[in-house]
Amino acid sequence: MYDFKPAAPLSAAELYRELLGAADALTAGEPDGVANMANVAALLWEFLPDLNWAGFYRVAPAKTGNGEEELVLGPFVGRPACIRIPFGTGVCGTAAKSRATQLVADVHAFPGHIACDAASQSELVVPVLRDGALVAVIDLDSPRPERFTEEDATGIEALAALLSDRI
Repeated sequence: MYDFKPAAPLSAAELYRELLGAADALTAGEPDGVANMANVAALLWEFLPDLNWAGFYRVAPAKTGNGEEELVLGPFVGRPACIRIPFGTGVCGTAAKSRATQLVADVHAFPGHIACDAASQSELVVPVLRDGALVAVIDLDSPRPERFTEEDATGIEALAALLSDRI
């Protein structure tokens, strides 16, 4: 049996190479997107130190039934979270609306930040696009300010690309 966590301290490049390999091994050939998101959320939790939340928000029809879409909570590891996030609201909603990675060193300085967990100090949100359409975002929160780097953003963007047709 393979133990899906890094064996030793690794450089960022090595860590993300191993994370992508593990995610590929767990999701290749599995058609159930929820199962794949659940396993990847667990991998993120195992591979990345100093997190207090790791998971997904999926694109789904808005609860209002007005034909619009919003983000809806998907598989995650961490404390209970906000269930629905409108596009353009908070860090996740901004990533969804802009289709661009959001690397936030201090969530308290981010306009409209949604505080699902008061312990969160920094956040990284990466859109998952399939054929140009947003299907989800990967959301990472940390209780440490300035936890995430450009290397983290690049690594999670590679993960999002891998998962684009698997979730």
